[in-house]
Amino acid sequence: MPAPANRALGAPDTPRSLAQLKAQAAQRIVAASPGMTYGGKVPDVLLAIPVLEVELNADGSVRRVDVLRPPRQAPDTVQLAIDAVKRAAPFGDVSRLPRPWKFTETFLFNDERKFKPRSMDE
Repeated sequence: MPAPANRALGAPDTPRSLAQLKAQAAQRIVAASPGMTYGGKVPDVLLAIPVLEVELNADGSVRRVDVLRPPRQAPDTVQLAIDAVKRAAPFGDVSRLPRPWKFTETFLFNDERKFKPRSMDE
């Protein structure tokens, strides 16, 4: 049974590649977190930079989130990033993509504890 679409975001597209999955995920993370993100240029000095690895189920729902790099300061930003990923799910049917169904995302937090997924600048 497919994961229910996040009503606020609508149904995700079916990603055709891991690159498309990562780009769509970053867009959905931003869209699912109004008021918690920033756009434009990344500040020269950041508050925290947590790095997450997100593993998906075949239907694009979140199976597991691992912290690859916790920040030295502002450790609360890890949970903010995890919550943002979960709010943005599902990420589309990934069953036709090669396994493992994983992507990493780096969250760039400014001093106001607002974030920008690094993938938005790639």
